[in-house]
Amino acid sequence: MPAVSWPRMPASSAAARADGGSGAGVGRLAAARHRLALAAHWIARGGLVAYPTEAVYGLGCDPRDGVAVRRLLALKGRSEDKGLIVIGADWAQIEPFVLNLDPERMAAIRSTWPGPVTWLLPARRETPRWITGDHATLAVRVTAHPLAAALCRRWGGPLVSTSANRAARVPARSALDVRRALGSGLDYVFTGSCGGGARPSSIRDGATGAVLR
Repeated sequence: MPAVSWPRMPASSAAARADGGSGAGVGRLAAARHRLALAAHWIARGGLVAYPTEAVYGLGCDPRDGVAVRRLLALKGRSEDKGLIVIGADWAQIEPFVLNLDPERMAAIRSTWPGPVTWLLPARRETPRWITGDHATLAVRVTAHPLAAALCRRWGGPLVSTSANRAARVPARSALDVRRALGSGLDYVFTGSCGGGARPSSIRDGATGAVLR
């Protein structure tokens, strides 16, 4: 009987099998990148996306898209008068919406970022009312959550960030909680672990430093 010549396993496959998990790790990374791309796609199209933040799941959209923001407010049952939080991956994504305070105050504020601290800063005249509400300020934060920051970077702009739940209901801390609370009103749930904070971000007055929440 002639000798059978078996194909050789590629070195990369052999290594992955030997360590018992590299292949699975690559697959998980590819899946995470795919989820990120889908979330960014929906934001860019004017969709509503739930995503993990420092403490709870956030509900977000493009803050410059009035149709998307009003759809978000209707889904939550939240009044437009109250205003919303806007998050970014860095200060450059937030700065077009707000005015700087004096250098000393801004240094103190920016020293808390990235982090779970939201600051009220004077809104620029052109900042839409659908995110400021009846206020002369806008609540902003540079997020410390890696997935929320990655979504801002991938889609190329800041996000509205309000808790992914109906108004006055318990905030969602898992993708399952989000789907139960908001159901088909969402375009996409960007799954991932929340940061473990016991409560949503604190809110402080930029001019005085006073803690408001």
